[in-house]
Amino acid sequence: MVEEDAGAATVIAVLTYRRTHLLPTLLADLVAQASTVVPRAGILVVDNDPDGDASEVVQRWAGRGVRYVHEPRPGISAARNRALAEAGQAAVLVFVDDDERPFPDWLRRLTDAWRDWGCAAVAGPVSSAVPESIDPWIAGSGVFDRPRKPTGSRVAGAGAGNLLLHLPTVRALGLRFDEQLGLTGGEDTLFTHALVRAGEEIRWCDEAEAVEPVPADRLTRRWVLRRCFRSGSSWSRAELVLSQGPAGRMRLRATVVARAAVRLIQAAGAWAVAVGTGRLRARGRAAATLASYAGLVTGAFGHVMGEYARVAGAPLPREAPALQDPTHA
Repeated sequence: MVEEDAGAATVIAVLTYRRTHLLPTLLADLVAQASTVVPRAGILVVDNDPDGDASEVVQRWAGRGVRYVHEPRPGISAARNRALAEAGQAAVLVFVDDDERPFPDWLRRLTDAWRDWGCAAVAGPVSSAVPESIDPWIAGSGVFDRPRKPTGSRVAGAGAGNLLLHLPTVRALGLRFDEQLGLTGGEDTLFTHALVRAGEEIRWCDEAEAVEPVPADRLTRRWVLRRCFRSGSSWSRAELVLSQGPAGRMRLRATVVARAAVRLIQAAGAWAVAVGTGRLRARGRAAATLASYAGLVTGAFGHVMGEYARVAGAPLPREAPALQDPTHA
C-alpha cells in the first residue's frame, strides 16, 4: 500500500477518540500548515474508537495529504505507538491533540527549532482558553496555568500534546509508550523522562504554541483535584520506573516522602488561613497543592489513579502538561 505521507520528512499525528466534531477545524489548520515545511508534511489521524467513529469525516480529507488509521486497542498509549509505527521513514513525528488549535507558523517553528538544535525532541506550550467568569477557587488552583519557558531551555520531561520527536533517535533507543498507562495517563511523562535519562535533550520552543479550549465539565473543583492528584502521581511513578534497582527506588521514595511532608504541612496551613480569611483563590491554590503532593507520594509507591477508564460515549481526556518536579517547586 502506498501511503500519502510515506515520503514526508515530517508527519503530524492527531489522536482522536469520539471527538469527531472537532476534526474538520483542526484538519483545516494542519493542511494549511503542512505546506510551510519542505517537503510537505503528512497528516496522520489515529482513531482510537473501537467503532472507527472518525473514519467518514477523515476520509473526506484524503486528497489533501491526510491519512486515517484505526487503532481499536483501548488507551492513548496504543494510539501513540500506532502513530510511531505508521510514521514510516519520516525524520520527525509531531503530536497534537484533537481538541487543540495550533497558532499560525506552529509547525514551521517546531521544525526549525529542531533543525537548529539537533535535539531528540522539541516541546511547545499549550495554553488554556478558559471562560472570563470562572470560579475563583479554580482560577487560584493554577491547574490551567500552563508552564512557559524561554525558547531553547532544556526540559526534563514534556506532555505529548504539542511535541516533536526525532524518530531515528526514538527508534535507536527502542522507546515506546507504556501501554499499561494507556488508561491512567502519564505515558508521555514516562516516555520523555526516559528519553532524557538516555542522555538525549528535549528543548522548549515557546513560539510554537497551541491553544486548548477548556470544556465546561473540567471547570469543577472535583476535576481540578483529580487532575492535580493524577499529575503528581504520574511524575513520581515515571521516576520510580526509571530508578536503578531497589536502592534507587528506596532513595526516590525517601526523598519524595520527606519533601512532600514539608509541602503538605505548608499547604495545610495555607488552606486553613485561606478558609479563615475567606480567600477563595488561596483556598484553591492550597487544595491543589495538597492533591498534587498526595499524588506524588502515592505515585512513588507505584499507584496511578485510573483517570481515563472508559465508559460508553466518553471522550478521551488529554494529558495534563508535564509537571516540573514538584519536590523542587
